[in-house]
Amino acid sequence: MRLPKYVEIIESGPRDGIQNEKTFIPTEMKIKLINALSETGIKRMEATSFVSPKHVPQMSDAHTVYTNIDKRKDIQYMALIPNKKGFELARNAGVTSVALVVGASQTFNMKNVRMSIEESLNQLGLVVEEAKSSNLFVRFHVSTAFSCPYEGMVDEIETLKIVKSLENFGVDEIVLCDTIGRAHPLQVYQLFSRTLDLTTKAKITAHFHDTYGFSKANSLAALQAGVSSFDTSIGGLGGCPFAPGAAGNDSTEDFVYMLHEMGIETGIDFDKLIDCVNLVKEMTERRLTGHIQQLMTS
Repeated sequence: MRLPKYVEIIESGPRDGIQNEKTFIPTEMKIKLINALSETGIKRMEATSFVSPKHVPQMSDAHTVYTNIDKRKDIQYMALIPNKKGFELARNAGVTSVALVVGASQTFNMKNVRMSIEESLNQLGLVVEEAKSSNLFVRFHVSTAFSCPYEGMVDEIETLKIVKSLENFGVDEIVLCDTIGRAHPLQVYQLFSRTLDLTTKAKITAHFHDTYGFSKANSLAALQAGVSSFDTSIGGLGGCPFAPGAAGNDSTEDFVYMLHEMGIETGIDFDKLIDCVNLVKEMTERRLTGHIQQLMTS
């Protein structure tokens, strides 16, 4: 079995994990969680997103959150932006690393950002150009890279076309997202293998949701394909507001536990990670999906 010695964990809980929570989480609790995650050994995280408060009210405090967290110099704090307006808001808040998004299916992209894929790439290409001219780090999510809640399975050729476009933009990182958790291990292995065969300059990262309980199997398939960078969410929180039926992200603590059991290093203090899970429990009324925390409280 081909496996890496080290896996990088990108914590997406403060952004992707929280964005779909129906009850507004107090700003100070979001800041407390991000600061606690900063003490675990995690070196990269998506802290918030500068999106329309009308469509994603949970992120309406993005400026306050980002400007008030205790930023460590050895940690990259990223913010998701949907368009030029979001980019300007993020830059005004002092954001130095941005995340953008485009859907691999036309229907999803239209419902998510009200543009076709081509229109999104044309507009966001200009944002990338401006961001890079300002020496900002740019990561780019390819949502519904495997399956779409409206169109079904996505042809990998369409996803690879987007990957090539983003590589031409000169982005620093490309994240292939199983937005609705519908991918299976064979599909994951094939798409990531073919993506890595493109030998992009951009880092290739995996992002899984656990709707069908496949996230760990899919993560293992991605590892075997050669991926060593993964988005996860503390407590297994998550779900896209524009993807009906999407369950939470792959649980950070479960994935880290699995990697450590396999002898793969992450640089993360597991006990401090569990402390963060306990903070998440105070923030939400929903039942967390992570298995490890359930075992620890049973």
